[in-house]
Amino acid sequence: MYCGSCLRDNALAAALLARGHDVVLTPVYTPTRTDERNVSRAQVFFGGISVFLEQQVPLFRHTPRVFDRLWDAPWVIRLASKRQIKIDPGSLGEMTVSMLRGERGFQAKEIAKLLQWLRREPRFDVINLPYALLLGLAAPLRRELKAPICCTLQGEDLFLDGLGHEYRSESMSLIRAAMAHVDAFLPVSEYYRDFMTKYLGIPREKMRLVPLGINMDGYGVRPAPRKPPFTIGYLARIAPEKGLHTLVEAYHVLRDRTKGEPARLVAAGYLPPEHQPYLEEIRRKMRDWGLEAEFAYRGEVDRAQKTAFLQSLDVFSVPTTYAEPKGMFLLEAMANAVPVVQPRKGAFPEMVSKTGGGVIVEPDNPSALADAYLELWRNPERATALGRAGAAGVREHYDVGRMAEAAESAYESVRSAH
Repeated sequence: MYCGSCLRDNALAAALLARGHDVVLTPVYTPTRTDERNVSRAQVFFGGISVFLEQQVPLFRHTPRVFDRLWDAPWVIRLASKRQIKIDPGSLGEMTVSMLRGERGFQAKEIAKLLQWLRREPRFDVINLPYALLLGLAAPLRRELKAPICCTLQGEDLFLDGLGHEYRSESMSLIRAAMAHVDAFLPVSEYYRDFMTKYLGIPREKMRLVPLGINMDGYGVRPAPRKPPFTIGYLARIAPEKGLHTLVEAYHVLRDRTKGEPARLVAAGYLPPEHQPYLEEIRRKMRDWGLEAEFAYRGEVDRAQKTAFLQSLDVFSVPTTYAEPKGMFLLEAMANAVPVVQPRKGAFPEMVSKTGGGVIVEPDNPSALADAYLELWRNPERATALGRAGAAGVREHYDVGRMAEAAESAYESVRSAH
């Protein structure tokens, strides 16, 4: 699928390369999928098949590497991942703990393979792990490569909180122990910096803020005013925590107040196989309310389709049930001058405050969402003004170049101290 963290990391690597830096972006588990030029290496470390086999079958923890080359081949991993493998924290507790144990875990052979490859590369000034769930690598990387270690923070708490109690407790302990080997943590928002300081007990002085940034290529101000129907859009993974069901409830409230006027609700994004029943339940509700013809799910979209989708909207809304630390979808909507309506949770207030591109409402409240949708429907001038402010604000505060500048500053600070 298109993964927000992968899109963010690829955009950062591409921007740093464009600024003249020598950057190696190395995938783990599976090849990355992006909707822009992919600058990652073809070779995949900790190949998903190897990691799984080593977790489940002791024999594979000691097989010669010549055998590993088959199931570590990117084309084999792509073939296996076409089955839409379920990524459920509740069933991945043992593997999460094993990976966090690093060289003491069942995937120790994979760490040895990674280190062997890295020793052949030119010396690195900085190593940046993409999230805290890979902190089992921090100690061996620091020891072998003598380089400072950074770790991006971009949503680990949702996965950790989904683990069973035993595995969550052990994972948190292992992460906290590994902090000693990390020179700096790079949260993607002010909200997440403050939250993770408390959640993981990370010392504030180890935090270096590197806000999200997106590539604006192809994004522009949508035509205004738009013709009916009034269109509310959702672009995110189809999953309960992303709040599509809350949006549907709010749309129902809205239509009770606007009967007879043309409107529609459109959704797009990756649908995990385990959440197919969730989408079917949403369709059933819309059918029971007599709104089935006004709802459409467009599936997963590439960059051109995403741009066209966003520019077809009057309002954008992804009312997550959890505190979202990133919200790249919000930046993409505002970059296309679409006003947003979001709950007062996570990084959303911070992003809307900086850009001026939308409305913040009480969380977990379909009626409050419906009020905001209706206000923008009845006041198109305000909707247009919010959209234009958001487009300008994203370009001022959340351009990929600004993200690269913040990363450069963080890397230079740890390199100088190291």
